[in-house]
Amino acid sequence: MTTTPTRRHLPMVSESAGITGQALSENPTTGPLIDSFGRLIRNLRISITDRCNFRCTYCMPEEGLDWLPNDAILTFEEIDRLSRLFVRLGINEIRLTGGEPTLRRDLPDLIARLAPLEADGLKSLSLTTNGILLPRLAPALASAGLTRINVSLDTLDQKRFWQVTRRDALDQVMAGLESLEAYPTITPIKINAVAVRGFTREEDILALAGLARRKPYVMRFIEFMPLDAEGNWETDQVLPGDEIRAIINAQWPLDVIPGQDPSSTAVTYRFSDGLGDVGFINPVTQPFCRTCDRIRLTADGQLRTCLFSVDETDLKSPMRNGADDDELERLIRRAVWAKEQKHKINEGEAFQRASRSMSQIGG
Repeated sequence: MTTTPTRRHLPMVSESAGITGQALSENPTTGPLIDSFGRLIRNLRISITDRCNFRCTYCMPEEGLDWLPNDAILTFEEIDRLSRLFVRLGINEIRLTGGEPTLRRDLPDLIARLAPLEADGLKSLSLTTNGILLPRLAPALASAGLTRINVSLDTLDQKRFWQVTRRDALDQVMAGLESLEAYPTITPIKINAVAVRGFTREEDILALAGLARRKPYVMRFIEFMPLDAEGNWETDQVLPGDEIRAIINAQWPLDVIPGQDPSSTAVTYRFSDGLGDVGFINPVTQPFCRTCDRIRLTADGQLRTCLFSVDETDLKSPMRNGADDDELERLIRRAVWAKEQKHKINEGEAFQRASRSMSQIGG
């Protein structure tokens, strides 16, 4: 078996080693977005709703979460305007998230608005979804110009699917995945599973990995992070990606795929017999903050520079109050310049939980 690339062979607290590249002394006023640690920001995740039709245990409470009022959420016109500005500033990947983004009415219309940004430098327009509405939406999403998709799926066991999502919807999600296969312009089809020690079993892991061997999917396992709405996360609930990889490797040997983007959240392997890919996203045990190139825009127009940000920059209010693009650019550059060095999950009392839960931030 080929080992994980050196950049990810890090101890639990390796983030304290610092950021790759030289720290800068002054926020540039022109050129691409860059933070004070020299990281080039290229990836924007836009939440288009905080609403969700699942209640996953690692993300949301079973009930009692208040939704944003409709007038607090960015309109398609506002999302379009900000996206064009961000692409002009060097963003080349946009991912639409939620909540559950397929709940947003006329989602294909938004994708059709953003797809032409390819001519301005956008390389990837993608969507993260729980998949339940894909049987109906897949044709329109493909026609509108969607190029990539991530579907959340933590188990192939019907009973356990209900336990984690609090919904009896596994068959609909599987049907949604199959519907995507008819549209080769949406590629790759990635499946994301959050692994939680005490819930995720070896048989769950192997069943999901086996799916990637017989279907045109990339299976990815994500370590459980402290972004749950109820604040119950504990370090002993983290099932390290290396443990998951060892389980899969014992059944089907894995080889790391060479030449991967150092800013990618995942390290991806190919089964040695060539039948499919599987990736591992290990933000807790092998942090990748040193190469992070991501920022996030919440459904209500707040710019977040880290999943674990405690501060946000309001873009919606200035935009609705008449700010021009130059003023919005200054706000964006100021926020990006102050991007956090690292998330500090492994630094005890130095760690601060994010100011919102995952469903409110956007996946």
